[in-house]
Amino acid sequence: MNSCENRSAHILYNGSEEIMNEKVRVVVDAMGGDYAPEEPVKGALEALQEDSRIELILTGPEARIRSELSRYTYEESRVKVVDAPEVIETGEPPVKAIQTKKNSSLVVGLNLVHKGEADAFVSSGSTGAVLVGGQAIVKKIRGIHRAPLAPLLPTANGVSLLIDCGASVDARPAHLVQFAVIGSIYMKSVLGIQNPRVGLVNIGVEEEKGNALCKETFPLLRECKDINFIGNVEARDIAKGVADVYVTEAFVGNVILKMYEGVASTLLHEIKGAIYSSARSKIGGLLIKPALKSTLKKFDATAYGGAPLLGLKGLVVKTHGSSKAVEFKNTVLQCIQFKEEDVNGKIQEFLAKESAARESGRSDAAASAAGDPQ
Repeated sequence: MNSCENRSAHILYNGSEEIMNEKVRVVVDAMGGDYAPEEPVKGALEALQEDSRIELILTGPEARIRSELSRYTYEESRVKVVDAPEVIETGEPPVKAIQTKKNSSLVVGLNLVHKGEADAFVSSGSTGAVLVGGQAIVKKIRGIHRAPLAPLLPTANGVSLLIDCGASVDARPAHLVQFAVIGSIYMKSVLGIQNPRVGLVNIGVEEEKGNALCKETFPLLRECKDINFIGNVEARDIAKGVADVYVTEAFVGNVILKMYEGVASTLLHEIKGAIYSSARSKIGGLLIKPALKSTLKKFDATAYGGAPLLGLKGLVVKTHGSSKAVEFKNTVLQCIQFKEEDVNGKIQEFLAKESAARESGRSDAAASAAGDPQ
């Protein structure tokens, strides 16, 4: 297995290679997404079986969740059901839904993280409600400008982080610099990439290319000593894995993510159609099946879990609305590494260092203005 494959495999969190024995309490919104509660419950229980560190808290209408649980055999002492009779639907205005549906599976779950009764919250429900609720209930770490949504993208070289993909529309240059730093911390901590390459998504590789946001952000990223900035990156190079962290604002990031997923899905459909189009192609398909299956598996986004909302005081992870059990399982397992590597602690450590540097700079400037040579 080469280094790129190692990085990809690392995100799957094999429970047999335990780093720590500390329990990780994960809340799963059992009523979020297109296939609730069947797929969220199934995937959560699969994660429970795969790793002994997991403790599950399922939120939603208790009778309905217990009815679903009755279909499975599992270690009951590690599963708790918290009754939450209300459900936030996808089409509801996020702010109003968070304010009025206090007993929803989503709000109840986020409050468990806020109160320290859980380590992480996972949902495939309304993206807007998860983003609003995450920042309003769990709250941002002090010093975080915006909390970006950061999914992992399968690439030819393993996986890369796209930050932001939907949380911070109309971001400013300072926000993108902070995205680059916390994205680098995440990739170093969770995937073990010691010096993550950071690329700024742009319409050309030259420094002078792009809109006002890109032009203002480029020199700031270049001067930032806390990251390994490699310059501008064009969208066509993202799938090649030329960088480990792709920095952009939410509008562009969301377009990239949706296009990425759409092309992958369409390409897979077309390949299958071509293979089954004739007797000759079926025979050829059988010959290339092992190699093709291995290649396509590398670009299966469900294997890498959900997208964390970075910069909050607790872990909030959003999965696709159409997520099936396998994605829920991998997202729950993803939470182990986040906690054990203390990603939030490392982000706070950086922010404290940054704050101290600013205070020192102010002191030096004040002393200089007063004529004190220090």
